[in-house]
Amino acid sequence: MSCTNPTCFFCTMKEQNIVIRRSGIKKCFKEILSIDEQERVLILSTLWKISMNQPEDPEFPSLGIFKCMVSLLHKSINDKSWVLDGQNIYIPYYAAHIVGSYTMNSFDFAEKAVESGVIPPLLDLLRGKISWVEQRVAVRALGHLASYDSTFETLAVHEEEVVKLTMRLASRCCELVYNEFVAIKDTNLRVNYHKNLITRGVGGLEMENRKAEEWAGQIQSWSLHLLNCFAIRGRSLDLICNQDFLKDLSSMWGGLVNHTSPSGIGLIRILCYTQIGRTKVSESKEVIECICNLSRSSDDWQYMGIDCLLLLLHDMNTRYKVLEIASFHLLDLIELRKLGERCKLGLKISKALLIDFKKGKSSTKNPEIDRRLKEIWVTKVDKNRRERSMCDEKFEEKTVLVNLIKQQGNHSFWLGDIETAVKKYTEGLKLCPLILRKERIVLYSNRAQCYLLLNDPDLAISDTTRALSISKPTNSHAKSLWRRSQAYYMKGLAKESLMDCLMFINAFVTADKGKHAKIPYYAVHMIRKLMDSTWFFASAKLKLSNETNSSSDCNSSNEEFTKDELAGLYTILEEPGNRKDNDATKREVNRYGKKKDSFMALSI
Repeated sequence: MSCTNPTCFFCTMKEQNIVIRRSGIKKCFKEILSIDEQERVLILSTLWKISMNQPEDPEFPSLGIFKCMVSLLHKSINDKSWVLDGQNIYIPYYAAHIVGSYTMNSFDFAEKAVESGVIPPLLDLLRGKISWVEQRVAVRALGHLASYDSTFETLAVHEEEVVKLTMRLASRCCELVYNEFVAIKDTNLRVNYHKNLITRGVGGLEMENRKAEEWAGQIQSWSLHLLNCFAIRGRSLDLICNQDFLKDLSSMWGGLVNHTSPSGIGLIRILCYTQIGRTKVSESKEVIECICNLSRSSDDWQYMGIDCLLLLLHDMNTRYKVLEIASFHLLDLIELRKLGERCKLGLKISKALLIDFKKGKSSTKNPEIDRRLKEIWVTKVDKNRRERSMCDEKFEEKTVLVNLIKQQGNHSFWLGDIETAVKKYTEGLKLCPLILRKERIVLYSNRAQCYLLLNDPDLAISDTTRALSISKPTNSHAKSLWRRSQAYYMKGLAKESLMDCLMFINAFVTADKGKHAKIPYYAVHMIRKLMDSTWFFASAKLKLSNETNSSSDCNSSNEEFTKDELAGLYTILEEPGNRKDNDATKREVNRYGKKKDSFMALSI
């Protein structure tokens, strides 16, 4: 049917005459508040799709789309009855999202947006004037505006409030989304427009929960990005370096849902580039332990943990605050050659640890630290020097002797004499030339298996890390990954255990070269347990279950809108039809092996 509305936005979009078309669009933007409510939401939905798919197209920004969005945001925030009328509740979400999409990659668009006055209404949304769904898109848009120097300065007028609000949102978003959405088991009691935006109006409880987890992770990631924009400019460091927030940061993990975001460790590394940041980080034992655990993991951000420790060790004001724990962890990484695109990491670690080491003399007041530093010196300098001058005959003799000692260790292991096996593997490692990497990997990994049986996860982690550091490529030796995963599980470090278990499965499948290998059942079982422990909402669920009164489960940041007022609204599709679900959410393993295979046994 032909449209009879002379000011119809969709008809204007089809206009062939570019002058008439642009004039009509501009007029529509100016008169957006007087348009019929249902048509207005459809227009916003269309603009949202266009902004997502064509964020660098200058047409709409040049015709006043930002002033249009500002007028809609102000109306939504200040006129409660209007925003709750029909489908208007969707408007603040779409308006803030459109601002964020157009300012994502364009400095010119960002300046236009700021000149149009987008910052005040976005701040109102960040304050929680409506709900967490609007906070999500507000912090995203503000993060893009903070990425450019000139628009950052305009936002920085509200610096203290923005930083405090964003820190709070980063720390609370998990609990906020869980309490106000995921914990509500009856889908009919969930806020309708939240469900519709999250799942595009389709899918049941499982789909809603999965997408809510993804959105909560995005709130945290975009909050950290906004804080990064301040920290990287040396702004508000005293606020960001609050000890409680640093502890929260150390537990913020990109995980499987937001696997491209460095999360908390990314911001901690930025802070470690500053004097005040290094001082504050070094004062928190909990944060240092988290960084150290990350440095000995197979997480994609392992190198960031190493970077933080190196920065702390090179600063003489923080060096001796972290040396004891850092030397214990970094000692296992001194032979690390390559990690991603970073080369000679082991050499950098050794130099950082040996800055003030003096051969034959105590360089610290702690004999254990001196022992570790001496071990680094022996491995990286003395043993290397001796081996370079070793003749071929002596080298062959040592190789034969090492293999014999390894077989003796294996024999003791199978007889159940684990302590003797440990001694044999240790003897073999002392004799084994550094160049025999494969033999040393086996000795380290076998000794780690013994330590697991002796219930010593710390030594097991140390040995498996050494084996993984000299494997090619790094972190690829399957049995060491599995053993370290078990050791981390014994220590209650679920995230580190999960990453190693996933890497083990990957190595297992890769080694089979696509011959339809069945993943060992014990690895699948471990994955299932760890996925529950590392679920983004795990801590929020535990906290809620421990509360004596869960009936007050409402949005503490919602100053103007209640759940009842937000509920019972219409369905609007939020995502474009061609958008794909995050592949990272499909990593759960569901194939079982029939029996426990040789990966539980020693290496050959």
